[in-house]
Amino acid sequence: MSTTFSEGLRPETVAEWPDASALEPVPDDSGSRRRSRWLRQYQRGLVAADFATAWLAVLAAYLLRFGMHTSAWSTMTVTVLLPLAWVALIGVNHGYGARLIGVGATEFQKIFRAFWHLTALIALTSYLTHADLARGFVLVALPLALCLNMIARYAARKWLHAQRARGRALKSVLLVGDAEAISKFSMVLRRDQYAGLRVAGACVPSEVIADMYTIDTLGEADVPLLGDVDSIVSAVRLSGADTVAVVSSGALGPEKLRWVSWQLEGSSTDLVVSPGLTEVAGPRLHILPVAGLPLLHVDEPKFTGFRRVLKGAFDRVVAALALVLLSPLFAVLVLAVRLTSSGPALFRQVRVGRAGSTFVMLKFRSMYADAEERLASLREQSDHGDGVLFKMREDPRVTRVGKFLRKYSLDELPQLINVVLGTMSLVGPRPPLPLEVARYEDHVHRRLLVKPGLTGLWQISGRSDLSWDESVQLDLRYVENWSLGEDLFILWKTVRAVARGSGAY
Repeated sequence: MSTTFSEGLRPETVAEWPDASALEPVPDDSGSRRRSRWLRQYQRGLVAADFATAWLAVLAAYLLRFGMHTSAWSTMTVTVLLPLAWVALIGVNHGYGARLIGVGATEFQKIFRAFWHLTALIALTSYLTHADLARGFVLVALPLALCLNMIARYAARKWLHAQRARGRALKSVLLVGDAEAISKFSMVLRRDQYAGLRVAGACVPSEVIADMYTIDTLGEADVPLLGDVDSIVSAVRLSGADTVAVVSSGALGPEKLRWVSWQLEGSSTDLVVSPGLTEVAGPRLHILPVAGLPLLHVDEPKFTGFRRVLKGAFDRVVAALALVLLSPLFAVLVLAVRLTSSGPALFRQVRVGRAGSTFVMLKFRSMYADAEERLASLREQSDHGDGVLFKMREDPRVTRVGKFLRKYSLDELPQLINVVLGTMSLVGPRPPLPLEVARYEDHVHRRLLVKPGLTGLWQISGRSDLSWDESVQLDLRYVENWSLGEDLFILWKTVRAVARGSGAY
């Protein structure tokens, strides 16, 4: 008997719902045990990589400082113990935790924290024991270990991402909530394969389990329906899920959620609850106990202060240096645009910036001179059917050189001038047209709380292939959670996205 409604089976009443406890469970060796095996192997590989990079750093620092000569006993002791201490401190800082492997910047933050802890430990030990420790050796060994370890972790992460793109090294998740929330959550997981989560099935509230909308929505999302909320424990056993994710707050009441957590104890199955704040990232979320109740505290986004000043200074300095270094490329592109079509090399267009102010954005012209006049006749052919954005994969107004410029985002390089002038940022939401802003819904106006960017989350997440709703969600996520560290990460990812040339037209 199947508990999946992918072939149109639909119970007319809850009483007709099949008994999940009577179904054959997934064998242990084919489900979570196999996934646990790859996870343990990967964690052992990280330990080996961390030890090897620390050992190479220590060896290089020793040879650089002392050559082949024997140093003081204190330095010899540090040479032997430092790789072991490095691995131990990464472990103490939870650098091998399964929950942070392969996703986000937390993994690298753990490595950096271990670096500071080891530096402080060596300094304190040296002071207390009055050890004759060569400072030059330590000043080379520790930063070098950090750099090599970061490179090794990045290489390991890229290998893991490649495995997940092939459908390997995945964790399975059972989604609990209403059909719409499950459908959206599963879509995000499929789009972001690097997260390493595969949807194993879903459980919905019993009052909607026989509803045609629920069946149709989950069927379109290709998510197997394994039972109602009371069947969660059986569904976990049947599907071999590693994680139970509650994706809509109304699906489980407090008592039921506590009951589920008790039932999952000892099963190596994680229980996670989505707070429903899709644009708010982890650093702004804190659990605070109040009167014995765990309350979720959400920090306000920061739009002023020292961090904003630091971001502005960073933007202008980097943009100015880029303009100097790229000046020969600018000259070549100007000639290419002017020699292949009539009109100026630079295209000027009014865009909307921070707080709704307007500015003139600069780009290399990638279209024919009469492109604006021809827009009205082409608007109905837009690949974005929502009417807010206009995008065409085969836009007849784009010149031959313009297609090349757009594919690799070379047409956007003059926006570095806008960054130096302070009307744009290196990283931020996409700069909108006044006509687009006039059509914004109320919540979309939050995009205007920060300066528009030369690149952003939209650039590294699909570029023009994104729908309007996806672009808005990414921009709002950046606005709500921006940081200089996030900017550096986006700039790094932009280089790869532009080099691939995908999603740009």
